[in-house]
Amino acid sequence: MSAPRLRTIELVKRFGGLLATDRVSIDVQEGEIHALIGPNGAGKTTLIGQLTGELRSDAGKVLLDGEDISRLSAASRVRRGMARTFQITQLLPEYTVIEHLRLSLLAQARRTGRLFGQGSRDAELRRTALERLEAADLAHLAEVRVAELSHGQRKQLELSIALALEPRLLLLDEPMAGLGPAESLAMTERLGRLRGRLPMLLIEHDMDAVFALADRVSVLVSGACIATGPAEQIRNDARVRQAYLGDGDD
Repeated sequence: MSAPRLRTIELVKRFGGLLATDRVSIDVQEGEIHALIGPNGAGKTTLIGQLTGELRSDAGKVLLDGEDISRLSAASRVRRGMARTFQITQLLPEYTVIEHLRLSLLAQARRTGRLFGQGSRDAELRRTALERLEAADLAHLAEVRVAELSHGQRKQLELSIALALEPRLLLLDEPMAGLGPAESLAMTERLGRLRGRLPMLLIEHDMDAVFALADRVSVLVSGACIATGPAEQIRNDARVRQAYLGDGDD
């Protein structure tokens, strides 16, 4: 059996006397959607920071395809194929939708050493960007500034930007946050279409989305992982039902 795409080994993070991450060991297998859930203050945001390199762990390891990346910078982890979305979108309000996609595609081309034919780069970038926007139902908004988009459209754009990097692993930080029912359904369906193509760690508070998407679920409580298993097993786990009340998030 091949190594998991992502594996953490007893990750620890302290903030003074607060143990925010308590020896967390989880993995994300090739092609699976692994959801991470937990109540307010569980440590999910801290764990994401440790995975992306935004926070330095006090102990433990982060492995990407078997390689120890625990001491690498956030930028180095991106170059090795780790991409993420944010609970609050990180977009440039004055840039248009297609400008965001063009920049992401160009960054990916430079990272992989891809060459464009002389004089054809802009046309090829635009064509590819429009194809990606079509998949997100955003092509009709290509020339619209981000400041004019709805919250749901911004979430879809941010996902498109992450996918344009052709990541080996996608970290999704509350992709349903702030979405209405129709927007949540659209996002859930889009992520579902990626199953088997791209391993994902999904941090989400919307339990309908979690149980619709996740192949496995891990439950974080007070910084510790108390259970991991198939979605239906976690749904019926007495410890999870007692510990995770479903109100709030971190």
